[in-house]
Amino acid sequence: MSRLRKALATLGADLGTMAPDPLPRMGGPRALSRLPHVAVALYALAMGLYPGGDGIDPTVPLLAMAMAAAMVLAMWRPLAAWWATIVLIVAGARSGMVYVSEHLSFPWTVHPETYARLPFPHTDPTAFPWTGSGVALQAGVLFLLALRVRPGVAVKALAITTLTVAAVVVLMPEANGAAVIALPVDAVAVAVGAGVRQLRTTRTRLEAQEELTAEERARRTLLEERSRIARELHDVVAHHMSVISIQAQVAPHLVDDPPQELRENLAGIRENAVGALTELRRVLGVLRAHDQPADAPQPTLDRLEELLANVRGAGVTLTAEIAGQARPLSPGVELSAYRIVQEALSNAMRHAPGAAVAVRLTYRPGALAIRVVNEPPARPAPPVPGAGHGLPGMRERAAMLGGDLVAGPTPDGGYEVSVFLPVDSQKGVQATS
Repeated sequence: MSRLRKALATLGADLGTMAPDPLPRMGGPRALSRLPHVAVALYALAMGLYPGGDGIDPTVPLLAMAMAAAMVLAMWRPLAAWWATIVLIVAGARSGMVYVSEHLSFPWTVHPETYARLPFPHTDPTAFPWTGSGVALQAGVLFLLALRVRPGVAVKALAITTLTVAAVVVLMPEANGAAVIALPVDAVAVAVGAGVRQLRTTRTRLEAQEELTAEERARRTLLEERSRIARELHDVVAHHMSVISIQAQVAPHLVDDPPQELRENLAGIRENAVGALTELRRVLGVLRAHDQPADAPQPTLDRLEELLANVRGAGVTLTAEIAGQARPLSPGVELSAYRIVQEALSNAMRHAPGAAVAVRLTYRPGALAIRVVNEPPARPAPPVPGAGHGLPGMRERAAMLGGDLVAGPTPDGGYEVSVFLPVDSQKGVQATS
């Protein structure tokens, strides 16, 4: 008994809610977003305008309009509309008789002239719910219901509809013999609606998963690039810390009879430098890839000509220009500038094959400006799998030094990367000292 009560409670919870559940808009252009709603309204109008006549009970047009209104209601409250069709099935099976054959029972096939040529009554009566119009409207409501509720709830609604039809046939057999026609049509409508709902749900989940995957891929790419930058900067910072440690160790020997206080201070400086260097190496052990040598020298702008020569050797038409007074910069700035030029050239070779490339470095009093421009590609670029590190890495390097990066297509179809790197900003000092 408790199981029966639980089953009835579940059934009531599934089919008893009258909360609104609007039919979603169609994706695509905004002007076409309401196209499904217009189609449903036109369908209901076509099936619901049932004409009167000598062979049709006066209640039939009213029942048809009520069933059409239920279908329109199903676009916002599908369960309420479905319950309305159950009531109309019972009412129509009792009072709405149509004296035409089933294949002539759609609104557009019923004409008063039909009855003028045939003896009246010319066929057995058929209740309105089992006419072509009635069955089509019932199936439409069940289809809209199956689009918005879980498949299990749609199956329960179909089962109750089937039981209602069976009860009508058993209790009111007159004019209800054609009721069996509605059952397979209703079942097909529920199956199609549930299938469309499942496809829509699957597509929505797939789009959400793809968006999440893209975000995770971008985040992973950014973290990998930050780790690579950290590994490169380690050698720069470690060099400075080593120099500090050695200078602190040698300084007492450069002064005759240094005071004890100076010895202690220099010893503290050396101890702190060695401790910091140890911590840096410990962090490096976590960040450094297993296949990367631990003592790999980091490039600076002194090796820029070597990089440009390699690119020219790959068949790229490359021009380079250096404006302003070239001068040594801090190791972090030189490393970042070299890597930015390297990444920009790699992107140009990868995405614009056959295009000429121009590189310009401008030394300013307090900054270094980098500009890499490629012409339109001479041939289509091959597909590149996965997300690249180029632009995210360049942005990270520029931001680390307090600089800016602007990248985008040029008016002639090429691509430009412009970078501004402060050489004496607080961020630049912190990143290289």
